[in-house]
Amino acid sequence: MQFEELVEKLVHRMQEGAFIQGTISQPRYKSTGLQKVKLKPVEIKKEVHIQFEYHYERILKHENIRVADIQPALKHLLEQFKQMQVEFTDEKAHIQLTKKFKVSWKGEKTAATKTVDLSHNRKKNYLLDDSTPYPFLIRLGVQSGDGKVKKQKYDKFRQINRFVEFIDDALVHLPKDRPVRILDFGSGKSYLTFALYHYLHIEKGLDIRVTGLDLKKEVIEECNTIAKDLGYEQLEFLVGDINDYNEETAVDMVVTLHACDVATDMALSRAVKWGAEVILSVPCCQHELFSQIQSPALDIMLQHGLIKERFSALATDSIRAELLTLVGYDAQLLEFIDMEHTPKNILIRGFRTGKKPSAEAVGKYEAFRDLLSAKPFLERELKEAGYLQ
Repeated sequence: MQFEELVEKLVHRMQEGAFIQGTISQPRYKSTGLQKVKLKPVEIKKEVHIQFEYHYERILKHENIRVADIQPALKHLLEQFKQMQVEFTDEKAHIQLTKKFKVSWKGEKTAATKTVDLSHNRKKNYLLDDSTPYPFLIRLGVQSGDGKVKKQKYDKFRQINRFVEFIDDALVHLPKDRPVRILDFGSGKSYLTFALYHYLHIEKGLDIRVTGLDLKKEVIEECNTIAKDLGYEQLEFLVGDINDYNEETAVDMVVTLHACDVATDMALSRAVKWGAEVILSVPCCQHELFSQIQSPALDIMLQHGLIKERFSALATDSIRAELLTLVGYDAQLLEFIDMEHTPKNILIRGFRTGKKPSAEAVGKYEAFRDLLSAKPFLERELKEAGYLQ
C-alpha cells in the first residue's frame, strides 16, 4: 500500500462512520516535541468531527476538525510519525510507515461488529453524569430539580466536569491516612469548589477540610449558606485576601481559579511554602510581563499590541510552570476547557516530587527569562522564601 492510498482509506472509513479510535505515535522529528496524537469521532452541533488530542511532554491540546475536511490534517500528521494503531467497527489494524513512507497494514477482523455511538462517546468522559441529580448542581442552578442540566448552563457543566477530571487525576497524590487540607484562593461563586468537595468527600469518601477564600463578602455569605444547606460540614468560605492569609503551616492541595495577575503568583508561592502535594491554577489577566518585555529578536511579534498581549500571557504561564519545576514539582500546562467556551483555558497543574533541578534546567529558564528582560514576581517570591538560589 502506498502512502496516498493509506490516507484515502483512513479518510473513507472515517467519513463512512466506521472509525472508532486511533493513536498515532513514534515521531520522526523530536524537535516538534509532539509525542503522540489520539483521535476519536465526536458530534458537535449535530455534525461529526474528528477530535485530535495532541500529547506533548507537559502539554495536552485538543482540536476538532469536521470529518468532511479531515484529509489535509490527517495527511500532514501521518507524515510526522512512524506508526498508527486504529480501530474500526469491524477491524483493528497496526500501521507502520518506513522512512520512504511505504506502508505496512496488519489488520485483524473483529469477532463482533461494533457501532460508533457518538452521544455515548461524549457522555462517557463525564465523571458527573448529565442525567443524574446532584444536590450541589441543583442548588447552584446548573441542574433543574429533576436532575436535567439546564440548556443555558451546559457550558458550565462541561467546565465543572473538566475540573473534576483534574481532581480525579490528583487522587493518587493525596494522603489517605489523615484528613486532606485544601485551600481555594479566589473561590468566587464556587461552582468548582463545591464540585471538588462533592467528588472527593461524597463520591470518593475522603476525609477533607476545604476553605474557599474571596474578597466579596456577599458571595462568601451566599456560599456559606449553600454549604450549610447541603450539609457540607467540612467546607467553609472566608472573606480575605491571598496575601493576608497566614492561618496554615501545611496544605495538601491549593486551588486558584482566575486569580487576577500576580495574585496567581502569590497563591503559587504559598502553595510551595506549604509543601502542597497538588497545585491546580487557572490564571487570569496576566499583565506583569506585558510592560517588562524588551527583546529586539521578537520585535516582529511584539510591535503588535494584540500579539504582545497574548504572547505575554503565554510566556507568563510558561515561566510559572518552569519555576514550579525548578522547586520540585512535575508541572504541566493543560487545556482547561475549549476556547469556544472561555478564553481563560490554560490550567497549571503541579504534583510535588521534591526533585532537585539540574544546572541545565536552571540555565534554560534563565536564558528564556533574560531573552524577554523579564523580572517575574513568582521568581522573586520563591527566592525571598529560600526555594530558589
